[in-house]
Amino acid sequence: MIKTIVPAELNEKKDKLRIMDQTLLPNEEKWLELDDPESIWEAIKMLRVRGAPAIGIAAAIGLYVCSLRSQAENVFEFGKEFEKIKDYLATSRPTAVNLFWALNRMTDRFHREKNKSIDEIKWALLDEAEKILSEDQAMCRAIGRHGLSLLKSEMGLLTYCNAGGLATSGLGTALAPIYLGCEKGYNFKVFSCETRPLLQGSRLTAYELDKAGVDVTIICDNMVSQVMKEGKIDAVLVGCDRVAANGDSANKIGTSGIAILAWEYGIPMYILGPTSTIDLDTPTGADIKIELRGEDEIGNSFGRRTAPEGVKAYNPAFDVTDAKYITAIITDRGIVKPPYTKTLMELFG
Repeated sequence: MIKTIVPAELNEKKDKLRIMDQTLLPNEEKWLELDDPESIWEAIKMLRVRGAPAIGIAAAIGLYVCSLRSQAENVFEFGKEFEKIKDYLATSRPTAVNLFWALNRMTDRFHREKNKSIDEIKWALLDEAEKILSEDQAMCRAIGRHGLSLLKSEMGLLTYCNAGGLATSGLGTALAPIYLGCEKGYNFKVFSCETRPLLQGSRLTAYELDKAGVDVTIICDNMVSQVMKEGKIDAVLVGCDRVAANGDSANKIGTSGIAILAWEYGIPMYILGPTSTIDLDTPTGADIKIELRGEDEIGNSFGRRTAPEGVKAYNPAFDVTDAKYITAIITDRGIVKPPYTKTLMELFG
């Protein structure tokens, strides 16, 4: 069985959030142990932990470990501290729905236990955080099984950004079918886009696929059309940070351009993500808030300036792929196809 990295989990003592600092990959594997709101917020904001599911896991565990530090003498005061930390962590990444989903789930568990002692509430929060982690691992494997049913041996697959083990709790979302297929000897040939400006595709996706023994080739983002034209791509697999009720999907900036190219070349475009990423309260992609990040990520990334001092840079972290370009949305509950306004609602019963 292929082994993947779990990027966010509890430490052995279960009193700190343990994450791999992904800003240092692929050159250095460094693990951090965090237990205060400021360092956890910084780790999420600065992409030391990233990927929608992993952000949710980190936030849930982070909320729990921060609650351990409380010196509150009654549940009312403990609840006020809990809500303050939750609201603070929620400001770290506004686009990824899993962040809010996980924080809200921890809050719901708190309210269910609020008539118990503070120690009992803390144990309940630990239980909920561990459930979020284990359920994500199961969901990734389910996504992988459903996704693999659409693929064939020897296919050329294009992926973008990182939606693998480093973005989740193990197998990933978009990479899960690739890992499961490789376990079965499918011999996929994967093309990983670099993913400007932070190079998650070359730094992270290529790193974890190569480490797992998968055939992976890095290409620059602007090479996608040529590689598709040469017939090297049979399907596109990407993750998602939020899916609107009509099927519009937010993912790393550049995804929508790949979807348009795939449409032009007749290549299926698959969005893969857990059901927690689907937000039926967001009607369309136009309602998704897009995070804007710092200008230096474009002009001065990785310690070397690549743009003139003083020249402005525009740096949206995500874009929205219109539902019409998406062949199917693959979830842990099954494969959803158009019309998404109807089928996504049916997915939730």
